[in-house]
Amino acid sequence: MSSVSVRRATRRGACAAVVGALVVAGLGSGVAFADDSAPSDQLEIQAPYEQAVVLAPDGGGAAQYRSMALGLQHYNSDYAVTDGRLTVDVSGLAGVAEVAWPATCTPDDAGTVAVCDTGDVPIRYSPQVQLKLRAAAGAAAGAQGAIEYSATATGGPDGTLTAPEYSAETFVTVGSGPDLGIAGTPDVTGVAPGTGLTVPFSVTNTGNETAHGFTVKLWATYGLDVTTRYPQCTYTGPDVDDAQYAAMTYVTCSFDTDVAPGATVELPEPLRLAVTGHALHERFDYEVEPGGDVADLDTSDNGRAWHIDAANTADFAVHGTKVSAAVGDTVTAGFRFVNRGPAWVADVASGDPVPAIDYFLPPGTTATSVPSTCHSAAPAADAPAIPHYVCTLPTWTKPDLKVRFPFELRVDQVVPDATGRVVVRPYDGSASFAFDPKVRNNSAEVVLNPSA
Repeated sequence: MSSVSVRRATRRGACAAVVGALVVAGLGSGVAFADDSAPSDQLEIQAPYEQAVVLAPDGGGAAQYRSMALGLQHYNSDYAVTDGRLTVDVSGLAGVAEVAWPATCTPDDAGTVAVCDTGDVPIRYSPQVQLKLRAAAGAAAGAQGAIEYSATATGGPDGTLTAPEYSAETFVTVGSGPDLGIAGTPDVTGVAPGTGLTVPFSVTNTGNETAHGFTVKLWATYGLDVTTRYPQCTYTGPDVDDAQYAAMTYVTCSFDTDVAPGATVELPEPLRLAVTGHALHERFDYEVEPGGDVADLDTSDNGRAWHIDAANTADFAVHGTKVSAAVGDTVTAGFRFVNRGPAWVADVASGDPVPAIDYFLPPGTTATSVPSTCHSAAPAADAPAIPHYVCTLPTWTKPDLKVRFPFELRVDQVVPDATGRVVVRPYDGSASFAFDPKVRNNSAEVVLNPSA
């Protein structure tokens, strides 16, 4: 398989992307985010960076059509985005490939530019348009052309979203070889911890040459156990003590089964997962490649990501402190964050932190030392004179995680019962944590010179 960038890998749902997404920022590193910015959203075109079509058969006849999935997605769940319009320009394929438009696309008179109706635009990408491509008559191996896109939709903070110009392009190449692919699996929600799941995993060769064996790679996030054990595979993880990466199970396999052109094969036995007691928002990624270091003709359908949401909870809590000090003293007056579980929590789609913590300092104090994952932020509208800091946590928040934020404060003025506020809230700007059953412990107080 040819190497791909993280951007391209994310577009096709490639398995390695989730590993990069869940690299923990770490308590010793700063995290930049726009907690004070205006609400925003973005429309993104999902299209493969590369697409292959196979040569026409020797002796004449038309080449076989191959499917290519396209679609739109946006990112802010606070907005409903509808009426997606994806414009597809295939004029750059002249002499290279031909397209068959689906009923949801309306081509122009030349048949080279079409506007495709994608309907409602989802947060998590799923294909909305299926084009069919085949090599043009007389096209030679290695011939290449390009498809260009643009898109608009209704919704977002301004009422209309437009995809960034030139943000997506597909290079179509005429080639020959095996092309292994695996079908996607619809995401599931509300799965009870303890449930067993079977992954629909079959491998199809849509190329024009036989694949002599194939390799499989699997990634399972911390709340999933890979319960099927194949002798052709090696299993690693999860390592819950690794502070750099979110705990995951990683599996590599090598099967010697031949996959002829047009054939579909199954794994030796069904691939099964178990949803654990600490599961919440989970992701299972799987990938296939031809064996023997043979390049796959088209990598766009080699990897899939399956999102599995468990019916579980995680109790986030913050704890403050009470300290007495005189004018000029510097004291430690921070707070502590705890995930009481039972679930771990991570944003397995973006890799962003899940919680952010606001700390409004007690009146009459100045912060002289701030934890490295905290930064100064805009004061609250109802208390413009109170200094405000925002702190983040590692990308994954495991059960029983306890993190201290030891702010050093200088007492500039003694104010009896000077009370600072600590509030844990969603990093992404949502109103609340849907998984947190106890919101009262999402806030706490830091009190200097308590009277009692």
